[in-house]
Amino acid sequence: MTYPQNLKYTKDHEWAKIEGNQITVGITDHAQNALGDIVFVELPKMGRELKVGETFGVVESIKAVSDLYSPVSGKVVAINEAIVSEPSLLNREPHTTAWLIKLELTDPASTSALMESSNILPSSLP
Repeated sequence: MTYPQNLKYTKDHEWAKIEGNQITVGITDHAQNALGDIVFVELPKMGRELKVGETFGVVESIKAVSDLYSPVSGKVVAINEAIVSEPSLLNREPHTTAWLIKLELTDPASTSALMESSNILPSSLP
């Protein structure tokens, strides 16, 4: 499994793409692979304020239901409606077009716990 170097990661298998004050959030290839065929995604409403580590949605597969956790503190400014309509996109493009939400960063310090791709070792993943 590859971890793109332009993304940051959480131990809960979310990724964050930091572009100034906007953070794009998705799940890792490892997460989609562990879940199997994804059949349902629930995302938050626009404008919702999230704290780092707060649950913001759910991904359901044929194997399990998993919570989604915010990698940073921010306000939801975009939702990927394509994922809601076609959840299986997460299985095909987890690090690119299958992003989940975009946040406007409200606490820049909340990015400090994110990991670089080079720091992800098999032992750091459940």
